[in-house]
Amino acid sequence: MPESHPERLNYRSVQFLTSAPTLAECPPDEGAEVAFAGRSNAGKSSAINALTGNNKLARTSKTPGRTQLINFFQVGEEQRLVDLPGYGYAKVARSMKDEWQRHLAFYLENRECLRGLVLLMDIRQPLKEFDLHMLTWAVNSGLPAHILLTKADKLKNGPANNTRFAVEKALKEQGLDTGVSVQIFSATKKSGLDKLERQLNEWLAPS
Repeated sequence: MPESHPERLNYRSVQFLTSAPTLAECPPDEGAEVAFAGRSNAGKSSAINALTGNNKLARTSKTPGRTQLINFFQVGEEQRLVDLPGYGYAKVARSMKDEWQRHLAFYLENRECLRGLVLLMDIRQPLKEFDLHMLTWAVNSGLPAHILLTKADKLKNGPANNTRFAVEKALKEQGLDTGVSVQIFSATKKSGLDKLERQLNEWLAPS
């Protein structure tokens, strides 16, 4: 039986740390963080709950767009996962959307301990305008990004893989493939968790 990697983090022991409405109220900017971002219907909370094995850790709501805070989860002594506010929900007031966007942009641009971005997209509706904005920002900033094509259980394997190939091709054509990886994921079936964990370990493991 192979030995476990000494830098493998235990995502089943992740604990909620704090919620912050603004960057000023975030935990100290030290250690290493990976941020999870995505449109409000991309299944972000479900993915975090599947990763941690705790269905109550990140709130899932039948009303997308309800998460207005930056939520922090402690992984190890120096490592955190960050759940960023969801975007794209039409019933949220424009003024509130603008305020979320300001806080999100400020966090992404000023957080020194940010090591990577997990961008979640519904596999049936990938690469929407918000997704492309986020990827453009990440590539231009030199921040690595990992795309989770979520809700893959809604498609058969063939169409799911075809979508992944199409996304990878589109990213290459638009010059958005530098430092960007793509995988298929299903929180419902817990498929793709091992690959996600490997990527997180790569970003979060102590150097």
